[in-house]
Amino acid sequence: MIATYFNALMIVIGSLIGLVVKSRLKPSFEEIVFTSSGLITLVLGFSMAAATSSYLIMLFALALGGAIGYWLRIEDRILNLGSWMERMTSGGNSSSESAKNFALGFLNASLLFCSGAMTVLGSIQAGTSGDYRLILIKAIMDGCMAVIFASVYGPGVIFSALFVLLYQGFFTLAGSWIEPILGEIGIGELGAIGGVLLLMIGFNLLKIRQTKTGNFLPAIILAPFFAVLSPSIAHLFSGFGF
Repeated sequence: MIATYFNALMIVIGSLIGLVVKSRLKPSFEEIVFTSSGLITLVLGFSMAAATSSYLIMLFALALGGAIGYWLRIEDRILNLGSWMERMTSGGNSSSESAKNFALGFLNASLLFCSGAMTVLGSIQAGTSGDYRLILIKAIMDGCMAVIFASVYGPGVIFSALFVLLYQGFFTLAGSWIEPILGEIGIGELGAIGGVLLLMIGFNLLKIRQTKTGNFLPAIILAPFFAVLSPSIAHLFSGFGF
């Protein structure tokens, strides 16, 4: 768990630097920051999504996962959680716009820092073999992205460190039995779907298309599940002559 603690610490430090930068930014430079962060997120998303081994698995995971997410109203619930956290930290003295930015910062940063296959692989390696190298590299990357995201959204990004602790901590502690179940393909598909979620965030930042990214979170669970089951499904269909 030491590497995960370090990862969370780097996010907090990066966020604090981003807040200092934000306070000194002129309004005319805000568009530059939004555009830059949106483009960087798109590049990361494309590189991760292109690593999928099956676009069919990706399609079904996104379609079914999105339907489940919209039915459960996942994004609305996460944003409500972020708004509640903002009210607790500000004593209730905040505008609706600042509460929205706080919640979006918490949501988008949490997705960014936990969407990649590096998160799962690094956590599993740390928990099973004590190899912290991947997580330490990820921690530096997350700290840099936290600077950018905090300068866009504000203090909500800091609280994504709590989500990172829970998410990476789970894979670190349970990695010994999760890795054999997911396998290399399952972990790869999890990262590819994470890339698609980053693309959604990038499109939102660039105001190309506004999508409730949080509602597609179930796809992260479904994609590796479908990847693990796909050989069995293919064998079943071959038995029927397909």
